Parts: sequence; structure tokens; C-alpha cells
Amino acid sequence: QVQVAESGGGSVQAGGSLRLSCSASGYWLKRYCAGWFRQAPGKEREGLSAICSDGLPVYSDSVKGRFTATADNEASSRITLHLEMNNLRPEDSAMYYCAVVRGGHAISPIQALGVMPASANWYGQGTQVTVSS
Repeated sequence: QVQVAESGGGSVQAGGSLRLSCSASGYWLKRYCAGWFRQAPGKEREGLSAICSDGLPVYSDSVKGRFTATADNEASSRITLHLEMNNLRPEDSAMYYCAVVRGGHAISPIQALGVMPASANWYGQGTQVTVSS
């Protein structure tokens, strides 16, 4: 069983910054893929970033150049992820989720980004980000 918990959300004005954190623990193969997705009211889930244990992060076009994702392998079954969000816009307001991709040991970061919002993955309760204009 994989447990995921996000933190760090809040309210900022447009142009501001926030840093989200995520702690994920459980069992997975040596190679994993994890990342972030968000969901705004009335909208579909949107994958934002994906990072696999052996590569660099990839981003959606909507956040590329503004968001930076990192992952630290604290132990063989525990990872910490961060999402540094800069130059935030009102349209970035949403519930943000951290996810560990089920079957992530066998896919590329781009593939992981595509499936990041899937309900089959392990993810936490989410953390709210609100950006005011």
C-alpha cells in the first residue's frame, strides 16, 4: 500500500509563489514515476509534472517555465516531492494532488505525465491553491 500526503497550499496574489510538498511511502520497484496534477471546480484533472527516479522532470505546457518539480529518495520506500510554483496566475487556482503512478516502473516520464491524473494511481487528499488577481 502506498500512502501519499500533500502540504503547502495557500492563498497568494497573482505573480506570487508557493511551494508544495509531498511525502509518499510504501512499496514500489526501484524505479518509480510520481508527480502532480490539479483539478479546478467544474474542470477535468490536469497533469502538471512527472518525474521518474532515473530522469529529469517533464511539465505540461500550462506550467512549463513557471513550475519546478523535484524528488528526493529518502529511503528505498519513501520519497519526498516538491513543486515550486512561481508567477502564479488566477487560472492556477485549484486543488493540487501529488501522485505515485501505478506501474510507473515501466513507463517514461512523458507517459507518466499523461496518466498522472488517473484515479488508479495513489494520491493524497490534495492541497488547495488560490490565486487572486
